[in-house]
Amino acid sequence: MENLIQLVNRLQRACTALGDHGEESALPTLWDALPSIAVVGGQSSGKSSVLESIVGKDFLPRGSGIVTRRPLVLQLHRLEQGSREYAEFGHLPRKKFTDFAAVRKEIADETDRETGRSKQISSVPIYLSIYSPNVVNLTLIDLPGLTKVAVEGQSDSIVADIENMVRAYIEKPNCIILAVSPANQDLATSDAIKISREVDPKGERTFGVLTKIDLMDKGTDAVDMLEGRAYKLQFPWIGVVNRSQADINKNVDMIAARRREKEYFSSTPEYRHLASKMGSEHLGKVMSKHLEAVIKSRIPGLQSLINKTIIDLESELSRLGKPIATDAGGKLYMVMEVCRTFDGIFKEHLDGVRPGGDKIYNVFDNQLPAALKRLQFDKQLSMDNVRKLITEADGYQPHLIAPEQGYRRLIESSLISIKGPAEAAVDAVHAILKDLVHKSISETAELKQYPSLRVEVNGAAVESLERMRDESKKATLQLVEMECSYLTVDFFRKLPQDIEKGGNPTHSIFDRYNDSYLRRIGSNVLSYVNMVCASLRNSIPKSVVYCQVREAKRSLLDHFFTDLGKKEGRQLGTLLDEDPAIMQRRLSLAKRLELYRAAQSEIDSVAWSK
Repeated sequence: MENLIQLVNRLQRACTALGDHGEESALPTLWDALPSIAVVGGQSSGKSSVLESIVGKDFLPRGSGIVTRRPLVLQLHRLEQGSREYAEFGHLPRKKFTDFAAVRKEIADETDRETGRSKQISSVPIYLSIYSPNVVNLTLIDLPGLTKVAVEGQSDSIVADIENMVRAYIEKPNCIILAVSPANQDLATSDAIKISREVDPKGERTFGVLTKIDLMDKGTDAVDMLEGRAYKLQFPWIGVVNRSQADINKNVDMIAARRREKEYFSSTPEYRHLASKMGSEHLGKVMSKHLEAVIKSRIPGLQSLINKTIIDLESELSRLGKPIATDAGGKLYMVMEVCRTFDGIFKEHLDGVRPGGDKIYNVFDNQLPAALKRLQFDKQLSMDNVRKLITEADGYQPHLIAPEQGYRRLIESSLISIKGPAEAAVDAVHAILKDLVHKSISETAELKQYPSLRVEVNGAAVESLERMRDESKKATLQLVEMECSYLTVDFFRKLPQDIEKGGNPTHSIFDRYNDSYLRRIGSNVLSYVNMVCASLRNSIPKSVVYCQVREAKRSLLDHFFTDLGKKEGRQLGTLLDEDPAIMQRRLSLAKRLELYRAAQSEIDSVAWSK
């Protein structure tokens, strides 16, 4: 199933192009879920030589001290025999390198571009793909060599920095560890074995590679190590014999070096029985085969991650909203659609689909009746006030039968006080409607996308509510004034006349100003005022609902829509002033979604073909 590694390589390259890797993304990344092989070892352990032996090319920078100062993500792609070898860098996607000496130089130059011409390190990876008929399909990550001391020109923290960088890669459960240790040193002091044991104590993800076997002291060998007796791993140790510095200086061909490596193991008595399981060529095949097996086992998990991530990406894209239209008509349509969404949410609050509309009913059912009840008509109709108004209303001629003008003045002065609760009801409903506008704006996801449009819609809605409040106040106060301007005659016709109550018509007319008579007038007026209050308690809510609530549902943004139709494309564009960060985020998410959908299709096709 060689195409599995090719598929993973393609997906990793796509992830690299989109920056869909590492800790930069808030969402789980496909890169982290794809298995890869990290090459770990101490400085001068022979890491670079192992990689070059697997590739069959000289392409890595060499020198003393820390040479690998950035992670190198190396993807190997097997071509058909006879095909021409070439390399491509992630940062130079359209440039093919056929000269591998130029590849070495570009790695060094790109490292310097990131770190400067210093001995410092960087965690920013270099991505390199090599296409050749002499490689196996494989992804390897070459990491800076572990060290124990900082040299001149390096920060004191470099030892810990390198270890933390290596650990960040090999701690991931999908990372296979290729631990490189020199055979001419005690395994107990091996940096690669030490850090691998910490992150993979059972050795389930660790492959051991012994280098420099040919440089061991005479009379010693690496058989105990290669056969797992010195340090046992779940996978067999693999020994390699790299080119010597003299071979490198003489430009010994890699193919010839591989042949000499085979001859070494097959001709050395101690290793002859292990010869078929030794060498860089065998190492490459073993790692490729194991990587295929790991990828195959991870397919269900990959499918689950991809499906979940697609849902998350679609959800976030939906939350961010559609991209802005380019033409005036499209922009006008977008603004109208956003406003309709807001208007719909506002109506849902009034209709009880969302909370808040019930507060308006509370104004009518509790606040208004309580305010009317608190009106102190008793003070208005006190004995002194009744006597004063009745007397003043008679002028220089006392009333003959009933003090009509006095009654009217008493009623009018009492009813005028109802204007206060009536206005308060209007203002209370206005405050609730205004609050529901603010809530609806905050609940309209599309308005979060366009700050200027949010401000305009809020201003237009509040302005409409204020206009409706003024109309409602005028209409509601007119209800009170109508009650003041025309009294219900039937009420007074039913009042008993003094003579029917046993009054003596021969008594002086001024006897009618006694306390009993005035109290009866006050009681009659209070009864009438209470009757009017009961009537207004029902009619004021009707007026408020008609002028404010109903109008807000019907025409909250009508004036805004009228003005909107007069705007040109440039003016509409100022309303759709989306945050550039959101625009960039949407573009990034769209590209990631495209990647994950392609990955879903490819991985599903591979899964079904198994």
